[in-house]
Amino acid sequence: MEASVLKWLTASFESPETRKAEKKSGTDLLDAYRVILFNDEEHTFDEVIEQIIKATQCSRRKAEQCTWEVHTRGRSIVYTGTIDACLRVSSILEEIALKTEIQTG
Repeated sequence: MEASVLKWLTASFESPETRKAEKKSGTDLLDAYRVILFNDEEHTFDEVIEQIIKATQCSRRKAEQCTWEVHTRGRSIVYTGTIDACLRVSSILEEIALKTEIQTG
């Protein structure tokens, strides 16, 4: 994720007014965001599996399923959660230059 987009996302969700509104509406508790992992030709299956486990704390089996989906479909939803959690997961995946995107909805 580009630094400017990450900065925009972080800034837009960290304002006191937004946090207060989220607490009142309960949106902070909803899994309204998801991390999409995209396929590339630079990483091995094992590298991707290990990074998914590190980022999401999921089982090896789940990470293998996500990795296979990325390989065959070109993308996979590897995590759903709050914006803060998705930003954390995305940044861990991107530590080894994997391509990610955070989506809402």
